[in-house]
Amino acid sequence: MIYVFLAEGFEEIEALATVDVLRRAKIEVKTIGVDSEIIESAHNLTVVADVRDIKSDFSYLSGIVLPGGMPGVINLQTSAFVKHAIDFCVSENLLIAAICAAPSILGHMGVLNNKKVTCYPGFEQELKGATVIDQDVCRDGNILTARGPGSAIDFALEIIEYLKDEKTAQKIADDIVY
Repeated sequence: MIYVFLAEGFEEIEALATVDVLRRAKIEVKTIGVDSEIIESAHNLTVVADVRDIKSDFSYLSGIVLPGGMPGVINLQTSAFVKHAIDFCVSENLLIAAICAAPSILGHMGVLNNKKVTCYPGFEQELKGATVIDQDVCRDGNILTARGPGSAIDFALEIIEYLKDEKTAQKIADDIVY
C-alpha cells in the first residue's frame, strides 16, 4: 500500500498524476487527507481523499508519496501524522518519494544525509546533508525525489520500477503513450 498525502495547497499534477499512474500499474494507493478528507489544492481544485490521516495506520504500508505545492508542503511538514509516517518508512527502509518542494521536509528531518536528491529549483538549501543532483528524477536507495509538475509522470514511473520492475513501468509508459 502506498499513501499519497494531500494537504491544503497540494500540487494537483504531482499528486493526482502519480496516483493515476500507480493505479494503472495495479499498485494499491490511498490518498490520505491531512487534517480533513476534503482538501483544496494549490489551484483551487477540491478533492475528497480516500481516508483521513487519523483513520490510517501503517500495517500494510510499502511507502509514501509527498507531493509539492504551496502551502501544501508547509501543511505536510507541520503534520505530526506525516512526520510519523516518514519516521516509520525510515525505520522500515520503505519507499519515501517526494516531489517539487516536498524533499525539503525530508531535509529538515535529517532523512537525506548522504543521499543524492533533486527538488524544485530554489529549495536546494533545504536539503540538509544531501548531494543535490541536476536531473528531473533521482533515486538513491529508498529515497526517490523529483523536480516538479513537469516530472510527475517520470516520478510515478520510477516509483513503479522501484515497487515492481522496469518492464511494468515501460508497459504503463507505453499504455499512456508516453
